[in-house]
Amino acid sequence: MLWGCFAAGGKGALHKIDGIMRIEKYMDILKQHLRTSDRKLKLGRKWVFQMDNDPKHTSKVVANWLKDNKVKVLEWPSQSPDLNPIENLWEELKKRVRARRPTNLTQLHQLCQEEWAKIHPTCCGRLPETFDPKLNNLKAMLPNTI
Repeated sequence: MLWGCFAAGGKGALHKIDGIMRIEKYMDILKQHLRTSDRKLKLGRKWVFQMDNDPKHTSKVVANWLKDNKVKVLEWPSQSPDLNPIENLWEELKKRVRARRPTNLTQLHQLCQEEWAKIHPTCCGRLPETFDPKLNNLKAMLPNTI
């Protein structure tokens, strides 16, 4: 499993997760990679962190850390990963890695890192636009709710 982030100006860190993701591991990832990605992407103070509503993401420990570190979090409906623009970035990464046909887990991780590095910042800038068609489809399916 991988953890990664992006902003309109490019990609942040990509981190390989060994074993089962638990709250403690998620906290370590946030501590190690969220601020470094913020600095790398030169986001300043006016950015919003988006994550799904996985229980480890919404735990009190994580919520307190985010609050203590002044990370503004986008409120997000549960069970809606297809509306998260990073899902399209994951698809792009999978497509690129699949084309290179890794033969083992070590190679898979290496190719993920290599292909992540090759994704151009303009690709990241277009990802939020992919949200609009999905939202329009959702509106069509549920016309009186959105």
